[in-house]
Amino acid sequence: MSDGAVDDVTRRTHLAAERTWLAWWRTGIAAVVAALAVGALLPELQEERNRWPFVVLGSCWAAVAVALFLAGAVRQRAVDRALRERRYHELPAAWLAGFSVAGSVLAVATLVALWL
Repeated sequence: MSDGAVDDVTRRTHLAAERTWLAWWRTGIAAVVAALAVGALLPELQEERNRWPFVVLGSCWAAVAVALFLAGAVRQRAVDRALRERRYHELPAAWLAGFSVAGSVLAVATLVALWL
């Protein structure tokens, strides 16, 4: 393989890592939207109901958003370092489990709050 082909593969790999970082951001922005919708808009649509469950859920969605932004930045740095060192950096299983559980629990809790 010529040096140009290696450079092209490296460039494409770095660009893919950058797109992944942007996906972390898009997901974080979606969680911010969920936080605003659940914590601010839904209580306004509910007549004569307690606001506090929605405010708590909205705050939790916002915490997930912050965690996604931070995790995306940490992940991007780790992947960049691994690419420079020509190695692979696996996504920690705890992150996968943590975000999956948090998102699932918040989604179910939001639905339950709407039904009560």
